[in-house]
Amino acid sequence: MVSEQNLLAQLSVKVGNRLRDERLMLTTAESCTGGLVAAAITDISGSSNWFERGFVTYSNQAKSEMIGVPAELIDKHGAVSEPVARAMAEGALLNSRAQISLSITGVAGPGGGTPDKPVGMVCFAWSNRVTTIVETKHFKGDRTQVRSQAAQYALRGVIELLDKAEA
Repeated sequence: MVSEQNLLAQLSVKVGNRLRDERLMLTTAESCTGGLVAAAITDISGSSNWFERGFVTYSNQAKSEMIGVPAELIDKHGAVSEPVARAMAEGALLNSRAQISLSITGVAGPGGGTPDKPVGMVCFAWSNRVTTIVETKHFKGDRTQVRSQAAQYALRGVIELLDKAEA
């Protein structure tokens, strides 16, 4: 069985190869994963050819200050929401030179969950400056497992976004 870390590394290489081949740059906006995606990407030699920058916007204030997520949007929907994930992905693009972005915001646990937003709930967005795709997933496991699954899912979403752009 492939370990979670190896799977994340394999997905990072796959995403990197696609972006390199298509001459595109990626930016990330991560909250609950705390830079896990950016770390996996920058473990790859040559990733500077396709990874432009990563934002770790763990606090609500960082989301607003670094990538322009309106505080009113966070107040209305909560940091873990599809509208905020969308604003994070679009804000990361606006504050970078990349053409593709991904964002992750969720409840990794073990605390912080509510009945409406339980531990394991993660909102994602992927954008290419034309289209933004937003999705919510519920992952099972402890904090480390939720974060790892979220990072992997976010990278898979980049591949899906690139596939849709080609179609």
